[in-house]
Amino acid sequence: MLATGGAGEGVVVEHLDIQAVESLISHIEKTKGRLDFLVNDIFGGDRYAKYDKMLWEHDLTGGLRMMRMGIDTHLITCTKAIPLMRRTGNGLVVEMTDGTAEYNREYRTEVGMYYDIVKAEVSRITVGLAYELRNEPFTAVTVTPGWIRSEAMLENYDVKEENWRDAITKEPHFCISETPYFVAWGISALGGDEHRRKFNGKTLSSFDLSRIYGTTDLDGSAPDSWRYVVEIQDKGLPANETGYK
Repeated sequence: MLATGGAGEGVVVEHLDIQAVESLISHIEKTKGRLDFLVNDIFGGDRYAKYDKMLWEHDLTGGLRMMRMGIDTHLITCTKAIPLMRRTGNGLVVEMTDGTAEYNREYRTEVGMYYDIVKAEVSRITVGLAYELRNEPFTAVTVTPGWIRSEAMLENYDVKEENWRDAITKEPHFCISETPYFVAWGISALGGDEHRRKFNGKTLSSFDLSRIYGTTDLDGSAPDSWRYVVEIQDKGLPANETGYK
């Protein structure tokens, strides 16, 4: 944020700790007086995923921990943040997930049931918020990136952003990946749209936002990751990004 001319403050918060989240919102109210946007991108539970295990084979403690990290954190944060947002204007809540509404409507095989439930449930939170705030100038949406080149993902493939394509030799479908900037610029454009309420309750991908607002990734591309996953990756076809960027 600072590198792009903005201002920010880093605060360490355990979002499963209700009092800690209350303190965060109190701090925002005291220092800023308002809260306009909330991007609820809390997880980290993938470390507990057992992608090749059935429910009864999955580590129960880890699975339930994943549920808490991916669902409870979002509910706690919304519960404490939305009252301030309602007092201070036309709020926008962005619930971050993994997968479009269409993709997550079917059971996601090979990810484990806990992961599947968490990612589908985030969109359901948005549906609920949209209904409960239907009579207010408030917008709640779910947003999903594609195959994002996060720091953790780059580290997993032992590459950096500068040479990320080297990872394609290990995972050919990584060719469709995108930087975090792609989805971030899309969300920023959504936040600046005075007509954004037409998306209330919807799930939008980084590509959807690109198509609506003309945003692109760092290299000028606009990866259509979820269409690629459905049409290429899930069908077991050879990796080919042509026509998807």
